[in-house]
Amino acid sequence: MCGIAGLIMENAAPPPAPYVLDRLARALAHRGPDGSGRVIVGQTAFVHTRLAIIDLTTGDQPFTAGPATLVANGEIYNYRELEAAYPAPYATRCDCEVPLHLYPQCGASFTDPLRGMYAIALHDRARAETLLARDRYGIKPLYTARIAGGLAFASEPAALLATGLVPRALNAPARAALLQLQFTTGAPTIFAGIDRVLPGETLRVADGRVIARQTLPRLPSAETLTDPDAALARLDAALMQSVDLHQRSDVPYGLFLSGGTDSAVILAAMARLNSQPVLAFTAGWDVPGAADEREAAAITARAAGARHETLEISEAMVWRHLPAIVAGMDDPAADYAIIPSWFLARRARQDVKVVLSGEGGDEVFAGYGRYRRALRPFLLGGRAMRRRGTFDGLDVLRARLDGWRDGIAAAEAAYAHQPRLRAAQAIDMTDWLPHDLLLKLDRCLMAHGVEGRTPLLDPAVLDAGFCLPDGLKIRQGRGKYLLRLWLDRALPAARPFAPKQGFTVPIGAWIGQQGARLGKLVAAQPGVAEIAEPDRVRALFATAGRHRHGFAAWTLLFYALWHRAHIEARPTDGDVFEVLA
Repeated sequence: MCGIAGLIMENAAPPPAPYVLDRLARALAHRGPDGSGRVIVGQTAFVHTRLAIIDLTTGDQPFTAGPATLVANGEIYNYRELEAAYPAPYATRCDCEVPLHLYPQCGASFTDPLRGMYAIALHDRARAETLLARDRYGIKPLYTARIAGGLAFASEPAALLATGLVPRALNAPARAALLQLQFTTGAPTIFAGIDRVLPGETLRVADGRVIARQTLPRLPSAETLTDPDAALARLDAALMQSVDLHQRSDVPYGLFLSGGTDSAVILAAMARLNSQPVLAFTAGWDVPGAADEREAAAITARAAGARHETLEISEAMVWRHLPAIVAGMDDPAADYAIIPSWFLARRARQDVKVVLSGEGGDEVFAGYGRYRRALRPFLLGGRAMRRRGTFDGLDVLRARLDGWRDGIAAAEAAYAHQPRLRAAQAIDMTDWLPHDLLLKLDRCLMAHGVEGRTPLLDPAVLDAGFCLPDGLKIRQGRGKYLLRLWLDRALPAARPFAPKQGFTVPIGAWIGQQGARLGKLVAAQPGVAEIAEPDRVRALFATAGRHRHGFAAWTLLFYALWHRAHIEARPTDGDVFEVLA
């Protein structure tokens, strides 16, 4: 797990400037506190900052073999199997060296055999080409930007902005999506001129320009098993193999454990595979009556023989650290789950450098209520997902937000040929999963030098889950049926078929208690004043105790802090009140 960046200049342009590489390395230092490296090959330069996880002594990057040079951010979990299948003079025991030796045999399709999470840059000096590749489900981030005389790339938009070669300018349609959806969609980011390499994409870059793109298949196509016993056997094999591969590490690892099904499934598999107790981390709140998963997680942890560490998050902690938390979300996702994720990562870093997490379970196994609603006929309450935005009907913004749903509509059109349930899952896997959930996991954990791994987003697990018939995903009004059935047999103390209390960040209540003070401060921020009427903002915060008002107030608070950090480039030291004042 690392940070990567670089410059790919046109043939007629000046060569990459060392001071720009210095800025890229400094901006990505938090992603790789264990070391850094760089290389300049003609008109192409690579920068790497390392978080050492596998091969702690000889795994420093960049890697070079023959005419090819590579930097990578991520983990290739099947690297041992690939080393055996593709013999080569491997110079290290590092998993990320393997793609370098696949390239001579596979060319631009060198990512096809990889089982893992990755963002890779590979330069072939003989062909004068660079390949930029991202894993199939977008677990690891990668961004590009056109600059004078070429192309820049980096693991985070903030690093591209830090070079001074990309202006801090807003992309208005993406801002509309952020406000209405809490995340942005498609390749364009909220920064004008900075684009994502989309999940599964490989870009070919020559003479400072993208000349071709190819994309891995987005959806699995395994055989659909209708027999529950056969489907359960395939799921068991996939889960155990995936968790086993995701535990490959030369440093200590643990688990983020909630009170829900997904992380309990991972814990059950880890407990079966490990001779020592699994180290599990759970967050809760110091608010009486708040939805809190610590008790349910503790029951599950005891049954699995895990060592269970809990963290209580207070309102004072949130106000103190919220500016730093939001600043870390340079590609913004206004998901208030960033709060517990950030604090859990900070706590976990005291003991481990790797954590396994349950992201992807709801999308793969159809856990969300919106999937069940999507299956209903229109007259019985069926409806398109995300049809209503956060600010619809609240009369807070200066102008109507247009085009905010265009990305969702494009995904709907792309998957219109799929059965309704699979289409709903695929729509979420196109944008919500990579541009909210996985982005949150990446930024919150990398802020503390912790690697997050997602065993439920392994190709074998996708085959075993996504390809199920509807009746093995949703049964008796409850999603994730087969996954719950597996957990009920593997770890019944987790009570996978019992009603779940859920886990909600009490940010709306906290904003409501500070409504008058926060409303005045947020309304005065340049980013918010540009899009919203100050009087209406203050009124919104005064009524933040209502659910919809509270969520909208949180979105504006997030946006105010984000805008200060990344558009105004102002300091974020201090608590939320000091920073906004």
